[in-house]
Amino acid sequence: MTRPSRHHHQEPLAASTAAASQLPPAFPARAAWGTAGRLRAWQAAALEAYAARSPRDFLAVATPGAGKTTFALRIATDLLERSVVRRVTVVAPTEHLKRQWADAAARVGIHLDPSFRNAQGRHGAQFDGVVVTYAQVAMKPALHAARTAAGPTLVILDEIHHAGDALTWGDGVRDAFEGATRRLALTGTPFRSDTSAIPFVTYAPDADGIRRSVADHSYGYGDALRDGVVRPVLFLSYSGRMRWRTRAGDEVSAALGEEGLTKDLTAQAWRTALDPAGEWIPAVLAAADVRLSEVRRTVPDAGGLVIASDQADARAYAAHLRRISGEPATVVLSDDDGASARIEEFAQTDARWMVAVRMVSEGVDVPRLSVGVYATSTATPLFFAQAVGRFVRARRRGETASVFLPSVPQLLELAATLEAERDHALDRATDEDPELLLAAAEREEQASDTLVDDGEQGTFEALEAQASFDRLLFDGGEFGGGADAGSDEEADFLGLPGLLEPDQVAMLLRQRRAERVAGAPQQRAPQVDHRRLAELRKELNALVGAWARRSGQAHGSVHTELRRRCGGPEVALASAEQLEARTTMVRDWFVGRR
Repeated sequence: MTRPSRHHHQEPLAASTAAASQLPPAFPARAAWGTAGRLRAWQAAALEAYAARSPRDFLAVATPGAGKTTFALRIATDLLERSVVRRVTVVAPTEHLKRQWADAAARVGIHLDPSFRNAQGRHGAQFDGVVVTYAQVAMKPALHAARTAAGPTLVILDEIHHAGDALTWGDGVRDAFEGATRRLALTGTPFRSDTSAIPFVTYAPDADGIRRSVADHSYGYGDALRDGVVRPVLFLSYSGRMRWRTRAGDEVSAALGEEGLTKDLTAQAWRTALDPAGEWIPAVLAAADVRLSEVRRTVPDAGGLVIASDQADARAYAAHLRRISGEPATVVLSDDDGASARIEEFAQTDARWMVAVRMVSEGVDVPRLSVGVYATSTATPLFFAQAVGRFVRARRRGETASVFLPSVPQLLELAATLEAERDHALDRATDEDPELLLAAAEREEQASDTLVDDGEQGTFEALEAQASFDRLLFDGGEFGGGADAGSDEEADFLGLPGLLEPDQVAMLLRQRRAERVAGAPQQRAPQVDHRRLAELRKELNALVGAWARRSGQAHGSVHTELRRRCGGPEVALASAEQLEARTTMVRDWFVGRR
């Protein structure tokens, strides 16, 4: 008895959209697609490019939230119906995404087994194929090669850049799917610079002779924003004074993002800011919760996500959120069955907050996420784009996304260039490649994060972390000029309406900036003698050092006490009058006038 066609009930629809009506005959609109048949313009264009060439390999680069899954499944249904292929294999980065892909495919009549294990050898007759992970393929590439050779197969490589995560993963993907009839590679994030080619990706030399990946169709964040496919993103950055003890036992104090800090000091100040026991994280989480409440005035089910560095931090951040918001936060600690269920439950409810470690940074579809806190020390363009991608999935016009960041130069640069498109650079043209330097800096930072070292060294210890609102970044512009957490100026930015078109956001920000400038007292700017300021800083630091040795107080604690009593910002930003007042106070301490 022959199995009835999966699509025997389907009849072509009249063109569901103008875009769909322009598709070539190979891609008729189908009743089984329902609303999924309403193609976006970029999907229609990409499908037309695919049909025109019928290529064995095709790379589609589209920003998160643009609809890569719909595009891929549209190709899969066509190839299955025309018997170009008889089975489909989807390779995804995580276990959670396996179920997500299977659910999406089932909605258009393709039945994929997300529970397939290598030990099975083959999938059940009721399925059209399987969904596996890159790790699963790397473990048994020969098995997957045999499965691919058993019948004409379409292989969909979701987030193909993961094939470059490890040599074994890339080799496994190449060995397993070399014999595939068709291969469709997808990615929604910038490729990193590397020296290893990603399987089935075409490379071509640019004007400088560097081989870069060549996409068959690209649809960037800037394009999607103009089309209203994704939300605009407001980045709210927070600085503040940090104090920590190094592993060598030295106490150091610096402002997060302070100009002139070395790479190591920036990493240590950043790490101090993220310490759950400090004041920075609770202040930023409180600000983010205020922002979420404002968004929920017009988008009642809007949710927030905190991306943490590790499980201990995630639990601690969740405890802060419960105290701040009065509601428990959903905590996702690892990529296991329980974690997937928690993500899916959160996606279906109107709960306020989810806290997770990395696993929700890519591919996880929770469209109601509107507010994010980037509380991790990872700063590669790849991970940053993945993380921000969780908040840009548009549901209705006017929704905006708000992402809270530490004021770290690397992150601010990535936020300012979110619309930049990056191809995979296969050759290292120079040792000064910024992406390679950034990756090296992260490796060094991770190495320095070890809390227990050999017997000759101690442990890194975060001592104090204060938070202050730094600036808001939007559409290439910067707004705000530094304000205390909880101040009226901060509240102006946190209280932006939750439903605004991009041009309305820009207009409102410019208007508020103009109002602040107009409301400021008009007076002649005082003359600034930079040499005098340098002398005052040097004198104050010397006195503070002497008092620290005499009193046994930490150097940073003395500075903090002086700021508390005399007012004003950190030493590097203080005026001559503020420095002189602090110097006078320290001198009074030495003579007993406290």
